[in-house]
Amino acid sequence: MNKSVITNFLAAALVLGGYLGQSPLVLTIGLFALSGAVTNWLAVHMLFNKVPGLYGSGVVPLRFEEFKAGIKHLMMSQFFTQENIDRFLTNKSSQAIDLTPVIEKVDLAPAFDALISTVAQSSLGGMLAMFGGTDALLPLKEPFIEKIKLSLVELSQSEEFNRILINELEQPKVMADMRLKVADIVEQRLDELTPEMVKDIIEEMIKTHLGWLVVWGGVFGGIIGAVAALIS
Repeated sequence: MNKSVITNFLAAALVLGGYLGQSPLVLTIGLFALSGAVTNWLAVHMLFNKVPGLYGSGVVPLRFEEFKAGIKHLMMSQFFTQENIDRFLTNKSSQAIDLTPVIEKVDLAPAFDALISTVAQSSLGGMLAMFGGTDALLPLKEPFIEKIKLSLVELSQSEEFNRILINELEQPKVMADMRLKVADIVEQRLDELTPEMVKDIIEEMIKTHLGWLVVWGGVFGGIIGAVAALIS
């Protein structure tokens, strides 16, 4: 049982106990506590769910687009600022940027095909034709690609290469393009969200804490009820 259910149950028990026991004080405390707990529970429920006839309920799903825009603005204005990107690049400048995963994914087969085409069209083309033409070079394809990738990895790990790369990335135009690309990625990911997903995310994060509103609504309602019964 969650806090809301327990609070409402205890308040209802006070109402029942005060009514059956003919105790105006307990009955008033129970009624005020129950009204405070129920109204706060309804307010929490209305944040995430549309209640027919109650204007303003279901604010999270109804404001779905505003929530998405707010999340994007928060990420771009707080996390992906030019200053933060500069700081990231400055920290990276002290160590080599590992481009090995990128290089491994690059298809270098066109480079080998271009090399074969160049050889075939050169003065060596005639001599090559005597030994089976360009097909004779096909067994060299995989060793060539592996050697080129190894050379690119070694090049990308050199200090000179990383210095040039950092300098280019820090150019104002490159920085602006980078922020635009990041903004596009963020927007694409946010577009994948549905109103129900946003509702579930926010509800999961804060509903546990909002449950205390119900508890304190019942407590303060009971206190007000006690004061009202004592001064009446």
